[in-house]
Amino acid sequence: MSDLKPDLLTYFRQLSEEEPVLILNRTLSPETEVNNENVIRLSVLESKVQHCTLCELAKTRLNVVFGTGDPQARILFIGEAPGADEDRQGEPFVGRAGKLLNRILKAMNLERHQVYIANILKCRPPGNRDPNPDEAAACLPYLTQQIEFIQPDVIIALGKVAALKLLDMPPNTPVKSLRGRIFDYLGHPFVVTYHPAALLRNPGFKAPLWEDMQMVMKLLAGEIEWKPDSEQTLL
Repeated sequence: MSDLKPDLLTYFRQLSEEEPVLILNRTLSPETEVNNENVIRLSVLESKVQHCTLCELAKTRLNVVFGTGDPQARILFIGEAPGADEDRQGEPFVGRAGKLLNRILKAMNLERHQVYIANILKCRPPGNRDPNPDEAAACLPYLTQQIEFIQPDVIIALGKVAALKLLDMPPNTPVKSLRGRIFDYLGHPFVVTYHPAALLRNPGFKAPLWEDMQMVMKLLAGEIEWKPDSEQTLL
């Protein structure tokens, strides 16, 4: 993990807007045991979520987007909600932002199957609007259970909506004020960074995001000490 690549910006420049969306294979990675308890728990929870009707989004969704990745992942990425591509495929982060997230992972010497990716909402809000409070309240217990089963070493909130919902902060709080800090979320280190879609709109966010990912890797490598019920400011 300490072998960090400094050339993240090169990966970003390689991103082509004309590339098609990802078509993902949901098979488990070779490192994951099929009978692993985490796999079983997540599978049971996913089956439950597939039939969820706790909010009005159940009437408009094409697919439930539960989450994907290693059920024993050290890193859990959390976005706000599925978009149109995700709704069609039933997988998180498969559009242009998903391709960019894959580039970020590559720069961290990681593959997509080595992390876990989820959203607060499991169904797409119409028009990709922000989650309503009642929708987030209905879906959040599912995410809490995912965290409980996976037990990640660090949680990364991608974007303002996910960060503010999970940290219960005022809606006008900017992402830049949350960066460089390690919060406690359910006993796990919690880091906030920009959503990949924001980088597509504003390339100036690329370098700050890479600083955040370097902080995450140092945290995982034990170069940054963190204790539950604490908050640290590092950048």
